[in-house]
Formats: sequence, structure tokens, C-alpha cells
Amino acid sequence: MALTGPVDRALAEALDEIFLEVVVAPGFSPEALEVLGRRPNLRLLLDPGSARSAPRLGRRPRPASSGPPAGRSSSASRTSSPTTRPTWQIVSRRPPTEAERADLDLAWRLVRFVTSNAIVLVRDRMLVGLGVGQTSRVDAARQAVEKAVRLHGPEALRGAACASDAFFPFPDGVEVCLEAGVSAVVQPGGSVRDAEVVAAVDRAGATMCVTGRRHFRH
Repeated sequence: MALTGPVDRALAEALDEIFLEVVVAPGFSPEALEVLGRRPNLRLLLDPGSARSAPRLGRRPRPASSGPPAGRSSSASRTSSPTTRPTWQIVSRRPPTEAERADLDLAWRLVRFVTSNAIVLVRDRMLVGLGVGQTSRVDAARQAVEKAVRLHGPEALRGAACASDAFFPFPDGVEVCLEAGVSAVVQPGGSVRDAEVVAAVDRAGATMCVTGRRHFRH
């Protein structure tokens, strides 16, 4: 579990109810450490760089942490800088809304840490679906959609954003996401069939950005 805000007691108690092995956050309150410290195999990673100054959409800001975690914890840092949004090119007829831009930005940051072939689905600044390590991109898209529906229900994909770590070699992968309700896509671009992929996005009334840079982590 990776968080962009500090963990307080209420959030720690919610996390304690699900199976987790690692929690990454910019801060942990002493009360949160007390709750999470009961689990002997849970590791806490302190990453101050994961904090975001802008308020998270649809969520109230959480109180700041009063100190760093102790015990089973360590410090984490980013391995590389993600491509920033100003360098992205909008290739669809419709540009993304501000809400879509925020979800696309998070999805692109997340997908660089996922093993290829990778698809990440984000809705309201929350990861809802993940396709990882598949032998084809369309399989990764199907896995991400299936996980999102199973865990959150089909409505979680209405207006969601999709990030692909490498280009779509055929329209089928992006079509799987669009048919499930995804409305915004970010991908590196560079396929000989890019025009077909963009056409599929335009037919669905969705939006697409290309970064010119792939992650493709093996």
C-alpha cells in the first residue's frame, strides 16, 4: 500500500483489517505506529517525497504526522523522475479534464514501478485496477479491468484513467479499457498502429495523451 498522505490512527486501523506486507507513506503518527506495530511481518517505509501539496480530490486532508516511524521501518526514495505532464502530447480530439489530468498523472507515476506488460487504472486519485507481467498488453488490460470490477465494482471504472507502460501495438488493449468505462488514457506512443489506437479513443469520446517515453520494466 502506497499513500500520498500521512497515516493517522483511523487510517491505521482501516489498514490493519486487510492483508498487507508493506505500507509506504510520507509520515506515520505515534498512534498509527502503535496500531500497525502489532503486526510482526508488516514493514513500514517512510518516503517524504511521496507527499503531495495539493489536496487529494474527493478526500479531506489528513493531519500531519508528529514524527517518523520507529521499529520495522526504512527510508525510500524515487528511482527516477517521471515524465512531467507539460511534455505530454494530446493526440485525441478531446483534451482531458482537470480531474482526468490528475488521475492520468498518478497512473503514469504508478505504472513505472509495475512489471511489463503493465496497465494501471486510477479513479479519483486511487489505484483501482492493475495488470502486471502479462505476455500481451491486451491480457494486461483484461486483468486490470477484471481486478477493478472484482474489488470495487464496475462503477469504479466509469471515468477512470488508464496508463500503459509501453505503446499499444493494436487497438484491442485500449478498447478493453474503454468498453469498461475508462475515459482517459496515457501511453508512450510509437506504434505503427498509433492512428488506429487514437481512432478507437475518439470513437469512444475519450481522451489520450502520449508521453514519448516508455517505462517497460522487466
